[in-house]
Amino acid sequence: MPQEVMGEAASAGCVLNEGASHANAGAPYLVTRGLVKGYGEGAARMEVLRGIDVEIARGEICVLLGPSGSGKSTFLNLIGGLEAADGGSIEVGGTAITTLGKKALGEYRRSELGFVFQFYNLVPDLTIRENIEVTAHLSKNPLPIDDLLKSLGLYDHRAKFPRQVSGGQQQRCAIGRALVKNPGLLLCDEPTGALDYKTSKEILALMEQVNRDYGCTIVIVTHNDAISRMANRVLRLRDGVLVENEMNAAPRVCRRACLVGRYGSLD
Repeated sequence: MPQEVMGEAASAGCVLNEGASHANAGAPYLVTRGLVKGYGEGAARMEVLRGIDVEIARGEICVLLGPSGSGKSTFLNLIGGLEAADGGSIEVGGTAITTLGKKALGEYRRSELGFVFQFYNLVPDLTIRENIEVTAHLSKNPLPIDDLLKSLGLYDHRAKFPRQVSGGQQQRCAIGRALVKNPGLLLCDEPTGALDYKTSKEILALMEQVNRDYGCTIVIVTHNDAISRMANRVLRLRDGVLVENEMNAAPRVCRRACLVGRYGSLD
């Protein structure tokens, strides 16, 4: 996605992210202490994360920046319980996930997390609605599917198959699949990486809307510095070291209405 995507958004009728004023209140929701991860053995071992200390409040949008190979995706995988840390600790909502057994870790992923990746990974033989429904049963308190479809702008496309809708609509479906579980934490790995310029802006506006409407904490991994303008908190990794951890005093992002006004329908 072009670097100017958020720059143009800021001049296209953007407003302050209203969620920012209350996102950083209260105790930390996501905390890492001395987080270490490496691969390989002996002389061939490569340290990917080197003692990462982070605190993220409930309801924040946090953007994690860094070049390829800086450790961004590894950090996300550790928080998501997809890989085990070599050292340090991770707490999410007061649960020390680095101490969880296999069964408890699986329950953590089902109940607390939603994942959004660069590639949508939708089931081709299921409709848009069915792709979202398939994860609803994992939650004890799923969101109403029809309401979610409407919020995502997918209600009129609910009976279509992934091949019958655009890439942006497929990514919205992937976001809906993650959200329907009503997770506390939404982890997004390059969510606009496979999208064009205009669609990328629409998805970023949708992410901000999701944060505002559903109150989930969002961590977005990207190599695109421009996306940091929408964040409450900006982290930057370089060679496995956290070199920036800053609050954004005035996060900005284009509202859905701004995009509709400028580009017409989001569909």
